[in-house]
Order: sequence, then C-alpha cells, then structure tokens
Amino acid sequence: MSDASPGKPGRPGEVALSFDPARIADDARLRFIGRLRSPWSRGNCPKNLREAREAGGEFRAEVDPPFRPGLLGLVPGMPLILLYWTGLARRDLIVLNPSHRAEPAGVFALRAPSRPNPVAMGVVRLLAVDRTQGLLEFDALDAFDGTPLLDIKPWLPSVDVPPAQD
Repeated sequence: MSDASPGKPGRPGEVALSFDPARIADDARLRFIGRLRSPWSRGNCPKNLREAREAGGEFRAEVDPPFRPGLLGLVPGMPLILLYWTGLARRDLIVLNPSHRAEPAGVFALRAPSRPNPVAMGVVRLLAVDRTQGLLEFDALDAFDGTPLLDIKPWLPSVDVPPAQD
C-alpha cells in the first residue's frame, strides 16, 4: 500500500482517480462468508502464492455457520479459487508503479491489491475440510490474517484453462 494520501499518486508514474470508489453509493451488496487465517500481517505478507508456498505456514479459512452447508462436495486435494477482500488497500489508484516492473501499469494489468474494487483471487489446493466446524486448510495464502472471504469456487481445468492460441 502506498503512503500517499487518497487522490494523490504515491510513486513516480502512478495515477490516482479524482474520486475514491469506496465513497460512492454502493451498487453491489456483498456478504463476507468467513475469514482467512494466515501467519501474515502488514510488512511480512508474501506478494503472491508462489512466495507463500515457499515460505510455508498454516493456512485456513473459517467459514461462518450459515454458509457451511455450501462446503458439501469439497474434498481434500481439490484446487479451489478463493475470492477475498483486500479492503485495507487504496482504491483510488488506477495506474501503479510496482517496484518489480520497469514501467507503470494499469491496475487491470496487475494483481496488486490497490484497485477500485479490492477483490483478490487465489488458486489454492484444499488439504483438509471440516464441514461441521467450517474449517478449510490450504497449501498457501497470500492474505493478511483475518482477511474477509467472499467466495469459494472449484478450479476446473475444463473451463479455467484458456484455449491455446492459434
């Protein structure tokens, strides 16, 4: 997250929107279904799942009681898509200048948490499931401990792998 104040860019080449998307009347209703648990906090969180897998740790989701019946059919070994809310990130930056890139890029060309709608996505492997307690264990997470969980979807190679280019 940049130290710049909302409405102002933080690094050279960054561009901020003239408004804060979080302050506009909401046009969608989301309900968090649980929380992600990880060893990460601000300052020590890996930038991506590859780094999280290399670092290791205990990674899980705690699914709230009303949503636990939706875990039926999940089995260890499945790859899952997690959608989660990185709401501590800035929402007004539209062009970022990440330290790992030579040039600035638009948020839609990056996976940075700073974006108009701070929804993150991770593809993880399910290691264990306890539907009664609403606990899911994963091979990795790249989110702060306590990050709100929006949704869980199965990763399906028959639909989630783009076709080869001709």
